[in-house]
Amino acid sequence: MKYLIILGDGMADNAVPSLNNMTPLQYAFTPNIDKMAREGAQGRLVTVPKGFHPGSEIANLGVLGYDVNKVFEGRGSLEAASMGIDIEPGEMAMRCNLICVEEDILKNHSAGHITTEEAKELILFLDEKLGNERVSFYPGVSYRHLLIIKNANKNFNTIPPHDVPGKPFMPLLPSTDVEQAKETVELIDKLILDSQKILSDHPINKKRISLGKDPANSIWPWSPGYHPSMTPLKDIYPIKTGAVISAVDLIHGIGVYAGLDKIEVEGATGLYTTNYEGKTKAAIEQLKEKDFVFLHIEASDEAGHEGDALLKVKTIEYLDSRVVGPILKEIDGWNEDVTVALLPDHPTPVSLFTHTSDPVPFLIWGRGVKSDNLERYDEETAKNGSFGLLKNDEFIKLLFSFK
Repeated sequence: MKYLIILGDGMADNAVPSLNNMTPLQYAFTPNIDKMAREGAQGRLVTVPKGFHPGSEIANLGVLGYDVNKVFEGRGSLEAASMGIDIEPGEMAMRCNLICVEEDILKNHSAGHITTEEAKELILFLDEKLGNERVSFYPGVSYRHLLIIKNANKNFNTIPPHDVPGKPFMPLLPSTDVEQAKETVELIDKLILDSQKILSDHPINKKRISLGKDPANSIWPWSPGYHPSMTPLKDIYPIKTGAVISAVDLIHGIGVYAGLDKIEVEGATGLYTTNYEGKTKAAIEQLKEKDFVFLHIEASDEAGHEGDALLKVKTIEYLDSRVVGPILKEIDGWNEDVTVALLPDHPTPVSLFTHTSDPVPFLIWGRGVKSDNLERYDEETAKNGSFGLLKNDEFIKLLFSFK
């Protein structure tokens, strides 16, 4: 038996008035997913435990069955693993966004979805100007980068920038009541303000402004942590090999710590323009060789953050026609059975522009799955699924129970 998880990041939502009071999942034309719904079974999964912020790092760890109380050490350390950067003892890693600030307002979390090429030049410039023996910047993909600080204390509060678009940024700067962490907070706050001074006049930002694009005129570090400790999935479940496919360093990093091979696909951007066909081809190729593949598609989450309901519908329809359909057609002729799970990691309602911790609908399809005889897959239909409401590691155990 082989296993495949197709994860549509942020795909779940609330009813949207402009979509006839349907969710994007309900509104979208998804004949291939509907086929899975008719032949498979559904349920709902709590991916974000109480007390945790509903970030993708928490939710994806939850999907894979990890106890975040034991393994979570911040988003930055996970992304560092994807980038091949080992977090040494005494070092703290943080996700470091390039953002757009307009006057005193945090305009957006992505600097207008800056290109990776532009961002790399800016991050290397920041490392040259603000980096030292203690502080290092590492370029990642698009707006997503890494900040590592030596001899830092992680006991302070940060706010993900995608949670607060349109808000004044000064009250949102990192803060702490822990005396031992105050020096770290002062350093990070200074790095943010200093970055705004030196990025504002950079040629890349001047060019972006001239083209009517948002400048990447500030950094925003968040989610601090040290080196995590995670048990590989193969040491827990009946698989020997696995792969993770994503456009996002965070997901690749989780996969690395979970013992999965990181597969990069040219043209994978995390947006609705991502290389769906390339990721689908990679998933099929890896599934031929390995026992388990975790295929992560980011586009629906980004559409949710932009508050664009029609774009979110389009991303779901692309997932159906360009990912799910070709995969089902391919594996139909295989001698070895494949159990396929489809789900989001968390909702990203277009009305809220950010994540929530509501349970997500999931669908499992395969020869050994007894059908629920449900016609569609969406947030409401899943409530009638035979798998009920699961939490902790119950979903991943369920998936790997089909043999």
